[in-house]
Amino acid sequence: MIQQPDHLLQERVNLFDGISLVAGSMIGSGIFIVSADIARNVGSPGWLMMVWLITGVITVIGAISYGELAAMMPHVGGQYVYLKEAYHPLIGFLFGWTTFLVVQCGSIAAVAVAFAKFSGVIFPWISDRNVLFQLGPVNFTSTMVIAILMIIFLTWLNTRGIVTGKTVQNFFTSTKVIALLGFVLTGVIAARIMGLNQINPDLLWNASTIGADNKMVQLKGFAIISAVGAALVGSLFASDAWYNVTFISGEVINPKRNIPLSLLFGTLIVTIIYMLTNYIYIRVLPLHGSPEGASVLERGMQFATDDRVATSAMYVILGDYAAVVMALFIMISTFGCNQALILTGPRVYYAMAKDNLFFKKAGEINKFGVPGFAIVVQGIWSVLLCLSGTYSDLLDYVIFAVLIFFSLTIFAIFILRIKRPDIPRPYKAFGYPVVPAVYILVTLIIMVILLIYKPRYTFPGLIIVLLGIPVFFPLEKIFSFRKKINLE
Repeated sequence: MIQQPDHLLQERVNLFDGISLVAGSMIGSGIFIVSADIARNVGSPGWLMMVWLITGVITVIGAISYGELAAMMPHVGGQYVYLKEAYHPLIGFLFGWTTFLVVQCGSIAAVAVAFAKFSGVIFPWISDRNVLFQLGPVNFTSTMVIAILMIIFLTWLNTRGIVTGKTVQNFFTSTKVIALLGFVLTGVIAARIMGLNQINPDLLWNASTIGADNKMVQLKGFAIISAVGAALVGSLFASDAWYNVTFISGEVINPKRNIPLSLLFGTLIVTIIYMLTNYIYIRVLPLHGSPEGASVLERGMQFATDDRVATSAMYVILGDYAAVVMALFIMISTFGCNQALILTGPRVYYAMAKDNLFFKKAGEINKFGVPGFAIVVQGIWSVLLCLSGTYSDLLDYVIFAVLIFFSLTIFAIFILRIKRPDIPRPYKAFGYPVVPAVYILVTLIIMVILLIYKPRYTFPGLIIVLLGIPVFFPLEKIFSFRKKINLE
């Protein structure tokens, strides 16, 4: 039975708000950092741009494919509902379970830590070396405290209603999109005036990777494919969370039209901006460098200080002001990203609670018309994750779990066309069946590469998904028993 609309939720989100949520969820700290790791993996400007292009194509194809499901079932919970209806409540539960334990809360924690670290550029008091107090084995640094305070504040803010949440979101998304475009324009103008062009056509496609002792190893054949697959972890993380707008479908005005359009325009805008931003990186900075390099140019993209490629590029253009300018911008970007994540995620737990698969209280709407308890529970778990691991650990856990459900959700289009041909489809997936099938194939290849080359992080992500199975069946039995008693 497809979930019915909940009229306690307020339909206040329009098309602009939806696009803002998609773009705001995607643009966090990744675009300013992960290109350094990609440069170390693939070792050439051409392949670096190819990694971002593949990511963009995958993301846009995924978005336009999700549009069919969103138009069919415009209900709160989004992807959770699609998976439940296409497969079995177990699959929907595993998505919600993983979203809560790893994907959403892990992303919130990672972005909060990134916000705090870049705040330290402006406020030196905020540092991993500044330990404020110790609680058992955990050192509470000023960085960690700022990250936690950010999560607490945004959690409180989003309990105040969807209008408050979307207004803040629109401001921060607009600010960071304009700022990124300003970065690109500044880079283009500066490159022409200063005669900057670090792109060597002869080395454009000379793939290499950084091996032992930071030595460059040339790549050929299948090794290039493997390197690209491993490099996609960073770019996919930087482009993740675009589907979060489906979680709030029940609060969108005319969702059958506005959700698919939000997915399309939001992902397309961010993809174009990301490609332009990386063009500036490879135009202004040499891709290759040395960890012992004394200057920004000598370190290159591969060994940019703390992987802050954007800051290094801006330093070439602005000089000493670059670090502060970029830190301020990234603070705005990560703040807006976490606002979107914290706003949307609780709608999944709300939908699960309505199916008796999450805390019952999470299925209640507060006086401001939002699932307040679900928002608070998400905030608490996100804070705990801040204490549990590093940014890169959370990144790897998140992306593998996300890819699993990407594939399942796109395959749900095929299943539901057979299983539920009667449901009206105001929008149909572009290029069906070829384009969705190619998407599934590509994501499966990436997952296999990650399992082979990054097993330390990907297997824990897979285990977390599977651990939901023994949790689901007792919950289902309890729900069935209660339902039977109520009927009697």
